Amino acid sequence: MKLLLCGQMEAGEWQVWRDALAAAMPEAQWLDRPAALAAADEVQAAVVANPPPGSLQGLPRLRLVQSLWAGVDRLLADPTLPPDVPVARMVDPAMTAAMAETALWATLALHRGFFAYARRQARGEWRVHAQRRADEIGVLVLGQGEMGRAAAARIAQLGYRVQGWRRDGSPLAPLLGQAQVLINLLPLTPATRGLLDAKLFAALPPGAGVVNLGRGAHVVDADLLAALNAGAIGQAVLDVFHQEPLPADHAYWRHPRVTLLPHAAALTDPRSAAAVAVANLRALRDGGALAHLVQRPRGY
Repeated sequence: MKLLLCGQMEAGEWQVWRDALAAAMPEAQWLDRPAALAAADEVQAAVVANPPPGSLQGLPRLRLVQSLWAGVDRLLADPTLPPDVPVARMVDPAMTAAMAETALWATLALHRGFFAYARRQARGEWRVHAQRRADEIGVLVLGQGEMGRAAAARIAQLGYRVQGWRRDGSPLAPLLGQAQVLINLLPLTPATRGLLDAKLFAALPPGAGVVNLGRGAHVVDADLLAALNAGAIGQAVLDVFHQEPLPADHAYWRHPRVTLLPHAAALTDPRSAAAVAVANLRALRDGGALAHLVQRPRGY
């Protein structure tokens, strides 16, 4: 089975992935784009990581595009993506567990005021604030896919009042007023772009914490900065941004109530993710059912 392997990674990172995939499926031939085009009539699937637009053209027998990333918004935005070829996103158990850990860490830090203590340390200020119980803190997780459900379950284990919301579920507005911590794990679609805006921030309890682990485009940056400056939002934990790396002159870098992560809340683990990708490739080869297929009209 001949497979295209392409996308945007550093050379060393690609080698890690190539080694993991080859170890998981040694019977396959893993080809870069020039080699795949030379054998275009034999390439049946592409394993990709945000491939440059046009990378999947010229492969007439392509039957599957398997993403190595959980998010497929950039892949689906490629107008040259073959319209009739199934696309599968990555659902990596190790990555899901890591995302739940980050969501739990952010919840604990917001609940216990650890970000405020860090600011006081920088000022040399020794001052204790009141301590609330976990069952007094409402946590709202936006997105109830694999990661959202895992994060909600992990946080609920510590006694927090956790609610989950999905775009096609119950109304969002009634839930916002009960959420001292808002965690975004939604997929990016036209319907969710800019969802975290001034109206949403105003509906949260005063001083609520906002944690964005989804996509940068979910947040209207100017609205979040205004809410932080006004004290309507007490702290933001941001892992994703409109432009990455975040430009050096962006206000988030210097804001005392913003904690930044360099898109590192949960990294795909090649060891476990390679096995997920290869299971789909073997299912394709053997006529089995494909897992984690993207519904293109929904955008995920």
